[in-house]
Amino acid sequence: MKTEAIAALAPPGRRLDDPQLRSKDGPGLYAIYGPPEAWLSLGLGPPPDSRPLYVGKAEMSLVKRDVHQHFRTGKTGSSTLRRSLAALLRRHLDLKAQPRNPKKPDHFSSYGLLPEGDQRLTTWMLDNLRLALWLRPNRDELRPIEQTVLQHWLPPLNGQGVKTPWSGQLSAARKSMADEARAWKA
Repeated sequence: MKTEAIAALAPPGRRLDDPQLRSKDGPGLYAIYGPPEAWLSLGLGPPPDSRPLYVGKAEMSLVKRDVHQHFRTGKTGSSTLRRSLAALLRRHLDLKAQPRNPKKPDHFSSYGLLPEGDQRLTTWMLDNLRLALWLRPNRDELRPIEQTVLQHWLPPLNGQGVKTPWSGQLSAARKSMADEARAWKA
């Protein structure tokens, strides 16, 4: 099954508005791809190969996880992928961190973005990223399959479960955004 997951998640992925993506739903894994220009905008350098930028799992619904969380404005505080992209695109898109819930500031590592910056991030994502999906064919646990896929590709935006040449850069960029959210004043 791990081989099938890797094959289904292979590049190049599909645009988010591709109807085939919405027709596939249920638990599974997803891979997010970006062209070389996206890698450069993120400060990652040229891609070393065709690996995805990020791999994740959805225990219930790939559509809700990807379409309704990762690719939706206002969801940065709830999306590891959006926070990683925001941290690396901070200067490129002029992004400013704030607490995920400005009315009750806490959990600063789960920072959100000021609304206009959050919209710029969504636009950049829709313009630059592609999505590949693998639906779990049975009730097998997703975590071991996800770990195999992570170790196979070593995607640079995954902060947990994998160590990559970009891990230190990503961690420092995310910490800087968390510090900005902690210092935020309305």
